[in-house]
Amino acid sequence: MSHARIGLVGLGVMGANLSLNIADHGFPIAVYNRTGAVTDAFVASAGDLAERLVPAQTYEDFVASLSKPRAIIIMVKAGGPVDAVIADLGPLLDEGDMIIDAGNANFHDTRRREAALREKGLNFIGMGVSGGEEGARHGPSIMVGGNKASYEVIRDIIEAISAKHDGQPCAAHFGPDGAGHFVKTVHNGIEYADMQMIAEVYGVLRDGAGRTPSEIGALFEAWDKGPLKSYLVEISGKVLQTADPKTGQPMVDVIVDTAGQKGTGRWTAIEAITLGQSPSTIEAAVAARSWSSEKATREAGQALFGDDAVETMPMPSDATLEKALLAAKLIAYDQGFKILIAASSTYDWGIDLAAAAEVWREGCIIRSALLDDMAQAIRAGLPHDQLIFAPTFADMIREGAPALRRVVAYAALKGLPIPAFANALAYFDTMRQGRGTTDLVQAQRDFFGAHGFERVDGGAGQHGPWAGTVSHS
Repeated sequence: MSHARIGLVGLGVMGANLSLNIADHGFPIAVYNRTGAVTDAFVASAGDLAERLVPAQTYEDFVASLSKPRAIIIMVKAGGPVDAVIADLGPLLDEGDMIIDAGNANFHDTRRREAALREKGLNFIGMGVSGGEEGARHGPSIMVGGNKASYEVIRDIIEAISAKHDGQPCAAHFGPDGAGHFVKTVHNGIEYADMQMIAEVYGVLRDGAGRTPSEIGALFEAWDKGPLKSYLVEISGKVLQTADPKTGQPMVDVIVDTAGQKGTGRWTAIEAITLGQSPSTIEAAVAARSWSSEKATREAGQALFGDDAVETMPMPSDATLEKALLAAKLIAYDQGFKILIAASSTYDWGIDLAAAAEVWREGCIIRSALLDDMAQAIRAGLPHDQLIFAPTFADMIREGAPALRRVVAYAALKGLPIPAFANALAYFDTMRQGRGTTDLVQAQRDFFGAHGFERVDGGAGQHGPWAGTVSHS
């Protein structure tokens, strides 16, 4: 029987493309799908790459076709299906073999699986893969977590199949157990915020300035040649300039305005709050998608409340919108990196933030021209762990903040919802206010619950003169 260094279970779109990517880089790969006919059809359609594919119809033959230590990638639906595959494979494996979950797993599941398999002498790798089916086939961004020694066994394969930036692989190991999947989760959270912000600019231009989708798309195309150069701005320009083949109308005009979500954005927000962080731009993006699903309610609200816009200021210029989008985008990244810092400390992962920025430079959805500068700023040291405090980005924020403020003010007066922009501005204003208003919040907490407070002239655990007042704690 032919032997392969690596195998893959699950020949759906992502699994099939990742298998072909591995084979395309000269590595024989064993392949298995629960439905044998799918395996046969996949190999038959692989062309010249079929000679590097080692198909199997049973788990026993699949495992037998792998050289030791065995390395098996799982590409099935997250959750129960992953556990089912692990349960089937586990008894067939030997000590030192590894299972690699390359799906969009919740990092808590990854931590649980890693601990359980470690007790059995097996290694578990949680590997975040970004870039969609095109990335899986031709070079994704790859974020790895788990046993470092196990990763070294397959590192050459992973780096070979990853996207490249200036010849450097967009793949890295970020720490033990769930670190890789957590980095991928935060990537997706930033992705949510970035997409929402671009959509909000589209809404301001469409509903505020009356621009056509094609005109807005051309503007995004122009912005993609400047500091906003990124995959999401690029594809937004293309999408908005595409016509529906059936009706001839702009493609976006025939799409129902309800956005789906697979959960990674929610996971980012939930975990951030658990860690004592609040990624307000990501939370806003998750909320916007949730609100979008209430189509009938929104239509009823439009009929009930109509247009209550005041519009007492002129439409922001294209240059103002560009600066505002750049500032808001930087704030979303800032919040994302803060989550990584908090998680790395809590779980003792030792995540290299600069490596995360570098891994995201190609192959993934949030790839952007800004990431090189972000990596450099992180390596130089972030003041107070804030990306927007780094000199390069502080200058960008100083220039962009007035534009962000103007866009938010215009949208509020015009009655246009821009939750991500508004939350970005609120975060920025909070981070530049040396004395905020939570002194009153803490006083309230002490009044009704005797929670105590710290005085500005020293002394923690203090109480106000309202002690003895009726409490409603």
